[in-house]
Amino acid sequence: MEQLIRDEIRRFVLESPDNRFPESDQSYFDEPLVGFAAAADPLFREYKTIIGEFHMTPAEIMESTYGVGVGKASTVICWILPITRATRESNRREEQMPSLAWALTRAHGERFNTLLRMHLVELFRYLGVQAVAPLLSGMWRPVKETPAGMASTWSERHAAYAAGLGTFSLNDGLITGKGIAHRCGSVITEEVIPPTPRSYSDPWSNCLYFREGGCGLCIPRCPVGAISWQGHDKDKCQEYVYGTLRRSAGQLYGIMETGCG
Repeated sequence: MEQLIRDEIRRFVLESPDNRFPESDQSYFDEPLVGFAAAADPLFREYKTIIGEFHMTPAEIMESTYGVGVGKASTVICWILPITRATRESNRREEQMPSLAWALTRAHGERFNTLLRMHLVELFRYLGVQAVAPLLSGMWRPVKETPAGMASTWSERHAAYAAGLGTFSLNDGLITGKGIAHRCGSVITEEVIPPTPRSYSDPWSNCLYFREGGCGLCIPRCPVGAISWQGHDKDKCQEYVYGTLRRSAGQLYGIMETGCG
């Protein structure tokens, strides 16, 4: 089953016409990274302390979907969709607004990510196996008032961390084996799949600042000073991404969710 899931995610990403820019054969995402976490991993319970009590465990989401005593969570399937080099390089040249390619990837690329979630759930349904995508379950919601700022009832990045796909950074992004420019997703299933080993020693191992005390290049890169040596100011970031950029890049490109990057 593990290889089947890996192959199917890879096939869908590489072959789907929805992973293409409008009127182009260029893709939003490169070959994906895939990892698995045990639904019973203590990390998911610890997230209720690290993130907030509102953050749901895989078991809670499965039981809410299929019923208590019926829905059984065994594995969390996670993937990383790496943004292509061409899009990253186009965004690298910008100083205030994201590039058009980056904005299209944030908007249309995330819609493709949703299709991937739906595709996997449907595949499991065909196989007679329970599965649910947390972001499509009706239980996902943003939570604004937390000590750490904006959060949500399910974090795709924290699930990916549990599945051995990357660690966090000074700017709160997830640094994976393919870098920090990506979209990520997850599906919970009753199917038992061996968990992917976590090769890192702590939640910040891939960040040069936390690992070696150097780097910090994300600090001057942020156009509104939302990143400092103290970390990521989520409120300042949110105002820029969902306020300023919607009025500027959003109107210019005709896309409201442009991201920043």
